[in-house]
Amino acid sequence: MAKKTVATLQEGKTDGRSYTKVIKMVKSPKTGAYVFDEQMVPNEAVKDFFKN
Repeated sequence: MAKKTVATLQEGKTDGRSYTKVIKMVKSPKTGAYVFDEQMVPNEAVKDFFKN
């Protein structure tokens, strides 16, 4: 039964893997502490996210 569950989860693999979760450390202007900026971006836009 477990194999059947795994197989059904992988049916839409083109849709689910077209986005990547990216995490960037950014210094907060208020406190000076580092905060994490987390976003889901398309795979093509990952490099642009880290440039800014």
